[in-house]
Amino acid sequence: MRRAAADVVGAFAEAWAELRVNKLRVLLSLLGVAVAVAALTGVVALGGLAEQASRETSERYGGRPANYAVNAYGTGSTSPSADSVEDAFSTATARYGIEQTSRVVYGTRAVQLTDGVSEIAAVTVDVPYGEMHRVVMTEGSWFTDADATRLAPPVIVNEVLWRQLGSPPLSSHPTLLVRGADSATLVVTGVSAASEYDGTQMYLLPISDHDLTLASYGVETPQYEMWLPPDASDALSAQVASDMGASLGDDVQVDVVRQDYAAGGDADPLGPVKLVITGVGVLVLLLGGLGLVNIALVTVRQRIREIGVRRSFGATAPRVFFAVMLESVVGTVVAGAVGVMVAVLVVENPTVQGYVAQGAVSDLPPFPVEAALVGLASATAIGAVAGLLPALVAIRVKVIDAIRY
Repeated sequence: MRRAAADVVGAFAEAWAELRVNKLRVLLSLLGVAVAVAALTGVVALGGLAEQASRETSERYGGRPANYAVNAYGTGSTSPSADSVEDAFSTATARYGIEQTSRVVYGTRAVQLTDGVSEIAAVTVDVPYGEMHRVVMTEGSWFTDADATRLAPPVIVNEVLWRQLGSPPLSSHPTLLVRGADSATLVVTGVSAASEYDGTQMYLLPISDHDLTLASYGVETPQYEMWLPPDASDALSAQVASDMGASLGDDVQVDVVRQDYAAGGDADPLGPVKLVITGVGVLVLLLGGLGLVNIALVTVRQRIREIGVRRSFGATAPRVFFAVMLESVVGTVVAGAVGVMVAVLVVENPTVQGYVAQGAVSDLPPFPVEAALVGLASATAIGAVAGLLPALVAIRVKVIDAIRY
């Protein structure tokens, strides 16, 4: 056991000594590996950031897992009233301790702008909607329970509408004038993020204490949403649908549909992205490994005399094999560590993160440890593979070759 340990330590020592003697050659041979590992680690880390951006974008539209949309409609000649549906939904969700719920009403409001009156998309929601849909605020904050008691109804506008209003500072308490039957003056309390493809939009609270029809639904049909624990979502959603159906009667159909990006079940919607990222990283590393193999083979042929002399002094074939292979492994591990550090510096750069995230990430993930481990493991593996062929060539060297060389 001690002899084996001594052989291993000796092989590592010889490998490190050889690397120090041939610094320039080692540097040139491992430069490609360091770049490849940096690329692989960076691709994996940036892929995680891109995955987070894709996930958050999906959650803004479909809600976080597991988000369910609840609709109730009559199957006969009559339809249930909005109040009865709301009561049935509130009772059922309260019974099962479901706190993250929101009514959602999509419509439009005639808003007075500097260039005239325009129809603006308006979404009437409850306070939990902001967390359920990851609404990103660029100015101000999302609605709170205290907003329901404000003297003037609050409104949150998106960046597109905010720019049309002249981008006034929220500290000045800018207002928004709604025209029509539900004429009212709203106070802008926040600005939500918008992509380059979004139009004007605003969020409203269903405040019933104001003498406004802003809170009334009119012809706009309310939809209800609930955010359930993913593990128990199927059973809970079925129970809510059953209880609402029993409360509203046989003439009412209650549909509960999961609408978040993970609604497909076990299938990973981001699987194709991960496969592409993994493929690119492996390809980059293989290219770096091929360059290392070529240089290692040339190096072994240049060391035939040295290897032959070592064999003449009693070095065994296994000792020569591991010494040559470990030169490659030790070198690639060092190169891998350098590559990982370079990848960390690049990925953690705010400019790079902003370019990849495109403003779609509110919770920037830390540099993934698994990416660093993948980089180091890949460097070790490529060093072992790249050193295998030169090591096999080395053990075939005979003492007589050293004399002829």
